[in-house]
Parts: sequence; C-alpha cells; structure tokens
Amino acid sequence: MTISGLGPHGERAAPPERVSLLPDDRASAKQSAWRVAVVLHTVESDWAKQQLAGMVGIFGDCGAAVIDVVDCGFSPERQVAELDRLIAHRPDAIISLPVANEEVASAHARVSAAGIKLILLDNAPTGLLPGKHYTALVSADNFGLGKIAAAGLSPHLPQGAEVGVLGFAADFFATNEREIAFIKWLQANRSDVRVHVKRFGRMDEAAKLGEALVTNHPTLAGLFVVWDTPALAVSARLAEMGHVLPLATVDLGEAAAIDMAKNGSVRCIAAQQPYQQGIAAAQTVILSLLTRPVPAWIALPGIGVTRGNVVESFQTIWRQPAPKEVLRLLGLSG
Repeated sequence: MTISGLGPHGERAAPPERVSLLPDDRASAKQSAWRVAVVLHTVESDWAKQQLAGMVGIFGDCGAAVIDVVDCGFSPERQVAELDRLIAHRPDAIISLPVANEEVASAHARVSAAGIKLILLDNAPTGLLPGKHYTALVSADNFGLGKIAAAGLSPHLPQGAEVGVLGFAADFFATNEREIAFIKWLQANRSDVRVHVKRFGRMDEAAKLGEALVTNHPTLAGLFVVWDTPALAVSARLAEMGHVLPLATVDLGEAAAIDMAKNGSVRCIAAQQPYQQGIAAAQTVILSLLTRPVPAWIALPGIGVTRGNVVESFQTIWRQPAPKEVLRLLGLSG
C-alpha cells in the first residue's frame, strides 16, 4: 500500500520498517533504563488505547519506563501546562500529539530545548521543524484516509448528489488532510457531487452541526465525518430525526464496526493502524535515544473497511477478535 500524502513540511513518507529495532538495539536500550512520557489528546478512544498498547509493549521490551500518560482532553491550555510540568521531571523522551498548532508550539519547542527527545504524533505545531524542534513525526497517511473515505462513499451516492462534510475546526494537520483529500477525490472522480462543509470545534458540537447540515440541505445523500466518535454522535442525532444517511468516517472503533455490521449508517471506514503506529513511535524514540538517525516523517497506510471485510480488518487493526456483536450480526458466531 502506497502513501499518497506528504508530511507537514512536504516530506516524503518513510515506512515504519525504517525504524525497526535489531536485537542489539533492544539490548543496548535495556542497559540505559530510559524514562518516557506520553501526552495524548485523549486516552478514552479505541485509537488512543491501541496506540498506548503498541508503545508500552515496545518500551517494556527495551527496559524503558513509561512514567506518565497524560490525557489533555483536547485542551491546548492543559497540554501546555502538562508539557511544562513534564519538562521539570526531565524524562529522556516525550511522545506528544499536539492538540492545536500555534497555541501549543512554544511549549513543544521548550521540550527539545530542555534536551528531551520529542517525537510527535499526527501533527506538527506551527513553526516547529524536524531535526531542530522535534525528532520525528509518526502518523497515518491522513490524505490517503480521506481518499479511501471518498472512494468508499461514492457508490452510495446517486448522480448529482449533495454530500455533507463535517470537519474539525482546529488547525490540525491530520483532520485537515482528510477533509482536503475527501473533497479533492470527489472533484476528480465525482464532479457531479456538490459538497457542503461545516466544522466543529468541540466534540459535543458535532451532533448539533450534523443536524444543521441536514436541516439546511434536506436533499443530502451522504456524510463524511473526519473521525468515528463524532460520526456516531451525528448518526445517532439524525436517527432521532428520522434520517439515515450513508456515512463515511475514519477509524474502526468497536461501535463503528457494530453499526457497519448491522447495516446502519456507516458504509465505509478509512481505518488507521493505531497499534502499529504506537509501535513505530516507540521504536523511533528508542533509536533516537541510541543516537541513530530517524526519518523526519514516518507514515502508515490506511485500510479501507466495508461490511464485507470488517471482521478481518478488525483483527488486523486491533490484534484481537472482532466484537461478538459484529460476528452475530454477520451470522459468523457459533
């Protein structure tokens, strides 16, 4: 699978294999007993839990202690405060998912200025450069995810259809890339489709904005929401209104998998590989602490998920069996 997007500074993607660890790397790391902190936008989502599982396993294999896992609750102010707190504890490395751009840029720059290795997930704050302010960015191919979502939703859209796009209002590289790619794919491949865009600033705004999209454009034939948690909130709100629209989103969470299996609104998911991304991020930390060169941008391809391959996709992404409810709905349980 190829990577179709570019990094935040126009970088070509390096595959996760570029940061694989050799047995000698693990042995050397164990002698150092490094301390690592992880700063996430949230720890509540399936995506975040799998990222952490991938990271923690690698750090355990390498004798590195995860001394803190921070839930920023999508708050730039909280992230700035937590980064400054962690700097005072001087871990050897911090993995951070910046929740905004300008608001958190200075705090992230202070991490590397303090001599702490900084590895970013999914987003690079404004003005920060690889090799100077941070070591590397590890992310999904978010542009590719947007294309997968558009291609998956297209068969459910009649000629001349109108489509709603619900994006994220924050200046956030990952979700911006998904939205841009979704619209560009439609322009190139379904020029008959008309797109209407709204953006939510907080998670609790998504359902209301989805309702507004449908109210303002009653002939909408489909929706794209930039990740699964707000997508399901929108779907539930529309169902209360008596609307069931084909929906595409990003991330194969358990609830989205169940909705897909029961022929609900979710028809296509452009799935990230968070467990593998967590592994890649942790391996990047270890190599950088060993003073090995690492790529500026490491990206993982997305996986297109439909009802026909949801079970095997769930197993690939989550490294565990699909939920029993999914198996029951598909007639696969014993």
